[in-house]
Amino acid sequence: MSIVETAAEGSAYGRPKGHTNKLLTEVGAGTPCGELMRRYWHPIAVSADLTPARPQEVRVLGEDLVLFRDPSGKAGLLYSRCGHRGTSLYFGKIEERGLRCCYHGWLFDTQGHCLDQPCEADGGKNKKNFRQPWYPVEERYGLIFAYMGPLAKKPVLPRYDILEDGAAFDVNIGGWGSSNDHSISVVPYSWLNMMDNLMDPFHVFILHSTLTGIQFAPEFAKMPKIAFSSSDVGLLHTASRRFDDGRIYQRHVSVIFPNMVSVPPITLEAGLAASVTWIVPVDDNSYTHVLCAKKIEGHKPEFGIIKDGNTGKAWSEMTPQERRDYPRDYESQAGQGVHSLHSEEHLAGSDLGVVMQRRLFARQIEIVAEGGDPINVGFDPAKAVVTVGAFNAYVPAEAAE
Repeated sequence: MSIVETAAEGSAYGRPKGHTNKLLTEVGAGTPCGELMRRYWHPIAVSADLTPARPQEVRVLGEDLVLFRDPSGKAGLLYSRCGHRGTSLYFGKIEERGLRCCYHGWLFDTQGHCLDQPCEADGGKNKKNFRQPWYPVEERYGLIFAYMGPLAKKPVLPRYDILEDGAAFDVNIGGWGSSNDHSISVVPYSWLNMMDNLMDPFHVFILHSTLTGIQFAPEFAKMPKIAFSSSDVGLLHTASRRFDDGRIYQRHVSVIFPNMVSVPPITLEAGLAASVTWIVPVDDNSYTHVLCAKKIEGHKPEFGIIKDGNTGKAWSEMTPQERRDYPRDYESQAGQGVHSLHSEEHLAGSDLGVVMQRRLFARQIEIVAEGGDPINVGFDPAKAVVTVGAFNAYVPAEAAE
């Protein structure tokens, strides 16, 4: 029997080799998506964790960097390989004026200026001719943000309306998905697996509410009516559910381009979301969650660990068998592979949000390649506040039709 004949009968024999959508999964310097992502600010560290005691290693968008804070409080982000002989500046010593390489003592300030070459005559007569590659950083909401794109295109660091009235913030780098378990600091698969998940509200009904038991609120076991739409800052999806008591509950989730999401509380309370999450690519094969929640008196952080409703355990406490029996976001997304084989997908009507998001990425990649500025890149500080648009609401029945 030929390959064509067996394929017609549904046999796995002879199927074509699957492949991933590299346009969206590759984020390194010089790649189309990598150049798009370098037009935005990305959170890379928690401000309170960075002290003049020692530098931090940072890997983001496929680049190995070193982050440090000098005694004056200023933060700096440098290419990790010392420009002298290539050892990692992570092993350097922080001094009053900057970071001194452990190998031969070259000293760099927060913008890469070489201030001293102690093994050279007169401390380095030509030291001003060398500059260690560096990236701009800014701090806001208890996080340190990096801009890794062309300096001539550096946008203002955005503000987010739901966080602006907060006096303090709970922040975390690490953790993932629906359980917010922080035992995994770097998630070992493509950021696109997670980004697709953000525009897939139907999985909440199956994965988190019915087939694998109640993982969130029991009301999520109601099949929702879903509406997808574009917004000024990205994409929205609204899930409407009619509860048994007659109330119509709407959950508005905002995906802010390129890699942010704001999700309202799973407690079903009406009101605005109080947190935002960034999906920050570490490289082509991994990413990390960066979460920021406004501190509200009497409320636990938005990203507190959510224990499994079947076992009563945090994800990190569950056995491999329990994770198989009660899968969550990690199992579903890791199960797609480090990179999903997009050529093997058979997208359906419920995947409209995924399609909209991928098309948005493709279009913004084109805009950058043509020399333009993508969505959500702004240069006017007076227009830096982003309206997030994520909230829970109860509406009259006619409004939900």
